[in-house]
Amino acid sequence: MPSSALRAIRGRVLTFLDDPAVVGSEESHRYFEDGLLVLDGERIRDLGAARDLLPELPADAAVDRYPEQLVLPGFIDTHIHYPQTQVIASYGAQLLDWLRTYTFVEEQRFSDPGHAARIAGFFLDELLRNGTTTAAVYCTVHPESVEAFFAESQRRNTRMVAGKLLMDRNAPAALLDSAERGYEESKALIARWHGRGRQHYAVTPRFAITSTQAQLEAAGALLREHPEVYLQTHLSENRQEIETVKALFPGVGSYTEVYGRFGLLGPRSLFGHCIHLEDEERARLSETGSVAVFCPTSNLFIGSGLFDLDRARDGRFPLRLGLATDVGGGTSYSMLRTAAEAYKVLQLRGQNLPALQAFYLLTLGNARALGLERQIGTLEPGSDADVVVLDPRATPAMAHRMETIHGDLAEELFVLMTLGDDRAVRATYVAGTLAKTETV
Repeated sequence: MPSSALRAIRGRVLTFLDDPAVVGSEESHRYFEDGLLVLDGERIRDLGAARDLLPELPADAAVDRYPEQLVLPGFIDTHIHYPQTQVIASYGAQLLDWLRTYTFVEEQRFSDPGHAARIAGFFLDELLRNGTTTAAVYCTVHPESVEAFFAESQRRNTRMVAGKLLMDRNAPAALLDSAERGYEESKALIARWHGRGRQHYAVTPRFAITSTQAQLEAAGALLREHPEVYLQTHLSENRQEIETVKALFPGVGSYTEVYGRFGLLGPRSLFGHCIHLEDEERARLSETGSVAVFCPTSNLFIGSGLFDLDRARDGRFPLRLGLATDVGGGTSYSMLRTAAEAYKVLQLRGQNLPALQAFYLLTLGNARALGLERQIGTLEPGSDADVVVLDPRATPAMAHRMETIHGDLAEELFVLMTLGDDRAVRATYVAGTLAKTETV
């Protein structure tokens, strides 16, 4: 490879090796106070101390210097709705009313390819501005919305997971497909987009309330025919939702088992929220390797409830976990803000979220939830060069607080996740290309 393809990022480099809750803080990460990340095209070539790697760089290799900043893997968001960018911060409703009043109205606009393309561009701009380089994204029922999203992601070379909503009941007529049409449109989108560049497809029934048995059977068929794709949906977010599901599927033991009956549980299945699970539901999710996705800002804003991390980690039924913004029920695109609200939710439960654990979840933890830990969520050589650079002194309040912190990485990370937002993101790199930068 010609030396001109090499680029290096010099700064305070942090990457995770494992879950701090499992292996302990010291063994969970690698940290270089003066580190160098060497990029070779779209991938990371090397990582180490700057004093060791700088002499090996070709003289004409570009070096981006961030001496006071933290260099980490790009953030990952495991549950977000791109069509809801213009219903974020909509007042005064809980889940089912919120969907009817705001979301269903807005989503009808995505039959227009031009509108879908404009919103996809804004959405990806906003993710990158916040340091998020990969997300699991809900589109609408319209294939046009999926085409627009993947086309924009492909243009930017972002690694994204996305899919067309499946809804054949309990929504406005303009948002309904059918079991057969949803299957055929999803199959065509899988063929067109899954594995194309850095794009991944997710079969996406909104939730059991808006899909008939026939449509959930079709979703299961898609997963059997395409075992490499994902499944994403919602589970146990709101108590009224749970009661509605039980009424729609009489004789099925639990909300989770509705999905289990149709073959939708598994290690590539992402279930947003999972707040009000019974023990038998957690056991079922655990034994199938399914992922429970914690969406704190959404759960607080819509009043759904408080996620129980201790139960999710219970040794009897341990769950694979993700952390997510859930925009537009969620109130921020920032994974830093999301981690801050997760901390507060757990405080209300008498639990805790140490900063190292939070940043593990934002990076390697969420990559593991997606089964993509060899590609993203890490700065280890061979992985994709998706990188975020964070400034712990980005605002006057942060700089003022940082005056009292002297070399304590965990305390500094806690300031970033508590006071930080998009202003703390100094730069975002996507597959080795600088996609967002702030001059200071």
